Amino acid sequence: MKNKFNIFFPLLSVIVIVSSVYLGFKLGMNRALMPQSVEVKTPANKINKILQLISDRYVDYISIDSLVELSIPLIIEHLDPHSTYFVAEDLKEFDESLQGSFEGIGITFNMGSDTIVVVNVIEGGPANRSGVEAGDRIVRIDDSIVAGKKLGSNNVMKMLRGEAGSKVSVDIQRHGFDKEIPIIITRAKIPVKSVDVSYMINDSIGFIKLSTFSRNTYADFIAAATELKKQGMKKLILDLRDNTGGYMDQAIKISNDFFSEKILIVYTEGYNYPRENFYSHGNGRLADVEINILINEITASASEILSGAIQDNDRGTITGRRSFGKGLVQIPIPFDDGSGLNLTVGRYHTPTGRCIQKPYDKGLKQYNYDLYNRLLNNELFAADNIQFNDSLKYVTPKGKIVYGGGGIMPDIFVAFDTIESAQDFFRQLSQKNLVYNFVMNYTDKNREIINSITEFEQLDYFLGTQNIFSLFLNYAAASGINAKQSELAEIKKILEPELKGLIGRNTPLDNEGFYPYYEKIDVTLQKAIEYFEKNGKE
Repeated sequence: MKNKFNIFFPLLSVIVIVSSVYLGFKLGMNRALMPQSVEVKTPANKINKILQLISDRYVDYISIDSLVELSIPLIIEHLDPHSTYFVAEDLKEFDESLQGSFEGIGITFNMGSDTIVVVNVIEGGPANRSGVEAGDRIVRIDDSIVAGKKLGSNNVMKMLRGEAGSKVSVDIQRHGFDKEIPIIITRAKIPVKSVDVSYMINDSIGFIKLSTFSRNTYADFIAAATELKKQGMKKLILDLRDNTGGYMDQAIKISNDFFSEKILIVYTEGYNYPRENFYSHGNGRLADVEINILINEITASASEILSGAIQDNDRGTITGRRSFGKGLVQIPIPFDDGSGLNLTVGRYHTPTGRCIQKPYDKGLKQYNYDLYNRLLNNELFAADNIQFNDSLKYVTPKGKIVYGGGGIMPDIFVAFDTIESAQDFFRQLSQKNLVYNFVMNYTDKNREIINSITEFEQLDYFLGTQNIFSLFLNYAAASGINAKQSELAEIKKILEPELKGLIGRNTPLDNEGFYPYYEKIDVTLQKAIEYFEKNGKE
């Protein structure tokens, strides 16, 4: 044993000595590079210190600005689903969507078969003054060929929009012309209307569809409503479906006009913001008009404030499907570098006291799956599949039970419409995009007449002479798609109004040529009309 010890001891000694030298060298090097203790007074101060150390001592050059830009979204995503940080470019685009105007050329377009087709030209706008016409195909924007490329609508808009006074050149193809037509357009400020359409459904029922709540929404809305009142409107169907909201003050202003007395519309409060109540003025210009609001699962934010004010005060009826459930209030905070923050500062509560914000404690991913889960749970097809927590139950002055914690539940539920038969026929049409292609081909062949139509009566008379449905069936058959004889009645009921409406949208009437036709197959709208006719005041 003694001999073995003597043999291994020198080797063990060498290992220990080498290891000690290596460890001492490593620790010595670390000590040489380690800074003195850094004073950190607050967690925020720690972040600044770390960034400063990276800037002063990191082995490679790295942009501190880029680190900051990467870290901000990670911080914000741990707050709530609706606090948002915008880089300068995105903030400008977001602000334009809410300001009620943008800088561009003044056209609406569709992307059909990878071609930019001008659907309508804003009267008096830059494109109109430069000679662009409805039906034109844009094949080139500045130096970029855009025909036959899958650019996407957002990319096209970025190419066409720009600062007022700047110029953009487009080459267009026009029906009846062999050569492309070059046009130079000087961009300008283009007003954006919040009212998609307003018209009288019958002698007493008016219809207004709001697409957003921008800076000009109240002015646009009250102008439309005033005109409809002149035409005899006593009942109003206000369509807020797919309206994701916007400015809260615009929703409050519109709500105010439905009340003849001072009454609570909404209140807000947050940890750093005490409760603030918002009341109607008591001099509403539409206080004598019955109101029915249409909502769906996309209806959110300011749209829900307006819907909640009407429902909780027993002022009108809500028709459709449960709304999105956004009950958080953001304030915009711009930074001097052009970026900005929309920070959630409070929750809003409807007049009964409910907050309709749906839960987000399980994380952003699960929050974003909510609408998909509604589909899986068959909520979109039957009201009985919607479960509410009894602890979130509230009661309106007239005894109606309403719930918080997950959107506005309508008074009249309307299931998501599905086609029970002829599904295969409609699926084939969709796969080949035949409805859109037929409408564009038909419009091109009748462009002179289409562009001259300025009254709905003109449109309806013209299309009534055309047998549009038969023309479409022949067009579909030429592409190898034929309807079964037993399905023709249902197909015609659904498809004919849609075809006429889409053709009407290609006239100068735009949406005023579309909705009066689409109304006939809009199940939710029909339910609201039916309610007024059965329950409305005379």
